[in-house]
This record gives sequence, C-alpha cells and structure tokens, in this order.
Amino acid sequence: MLFSVISYLLLVIAAPIFSQTRYATCDLCGYCPPNPPPSNWENCRRCLYESANPDPAAQETLSVSGENLPPTPIPGRWYTMIGCVNTNLGGFQNEGAAASVVQILLRLIFSVAGGVAFLYLLYGSFLILTSQADPERLNQGKSIIYGAIVGLVFCLSSVFIINLIASGVLKVPGFESSP
Repeated sequence: MLFSVISYLLLVIAAPIFSQTRYATCDLCGYCPPNPPPSNWENCRRCLYESANPDPAAQETLSVSGENLPPTPIPGRWYTMIGCVNTNLGGFQNEGAAASVVQILLRLIFSVAGGVAFLYLLYGSFLILTSQADPERLNQGKSIIYGAIVGLVFCLSSVFIINLIASGVLKVPGFESSP
C-alpha cells in the first residue's frame, strides 16, 4: 500500500516534468538559441516549416515531438544557397526523383546562361556603340554579339534535346510533358 502511494505521488509530481515541451538544439535553418536567428531564417522557415510561427522566439521550428523526433520539414523541400528547392518528393527512392532534380538543375543552368548571354549582348553593344568607326572594335563587338546569340541557341537546343530524349525516347519517369 505504501509503495502504491509513493509511486502515485512520484507520478503526480514527475508527470509535469516529463510532459514539458522539449526543444532541439538547432533547427534546419541554423537557428540555435540563445543565438539570434540567421538573417535568412525567415525565408528558410517559409520553405521548410511553412505552418510554423514566424516569430523565432516561439521556437516552433525547434519543438521535438513525443516520439523524440526532431522537427520535420515539409517532405521534398530543401533550403540551399540558391533558395528553396522543391522536388515534390518525399525521398530519392521515389519514381521520378532523379528527373525532378535534373529539371531543377536545367532550369537553373538555363537561367544563368540566359543572364550571361544578356550581359554579353550588352557588352557587345557597348563595344559597337563606342567603337568610333574603329573597324577592329566594331568587329570585336559583332563577334561578341554573335557568340552570345550562338551560345543562347546552343543552350536552348541542349535543354530541348535532353528533354526530348528523356521523355520521348527513354521514357524516364518525371520527364513526361504535362498537358
């Protein structure tokens, strides 16, 4: 009887201690209290922890679940230095995982190539405008413009060929054209 009473009292006293909300040391965005959150924390929180409180003091991105699991981000999303990467996947074992990542990389490469081609077009145009009838600078500006256009066409055609081969010939999952 005495043992039962002591056990009951221990449970009543210890239950609030063990039922307290526990927190992870750091979240996936690099917020490690008591340090202030990093400057990109809000963008990362919107990417990985969409429904969490935007106030870092609430520590919702750090709360540990009852199964001792750290806070889990939205599946298929990663926050990188280029921003939020959404592969619409839970993991890389799913069908179409590789194609989803390749599509993201192709979009990134094409965006960078388009920006570089635009800058070269501006530079070539600047050389032509400032050539002051100097045939050498005029030809240099023309060749830079032609090179930028050829590079952009090459980049466009390579992306088109990769998508055509992957979806039409090899039938790689994830490359199917959407209606």
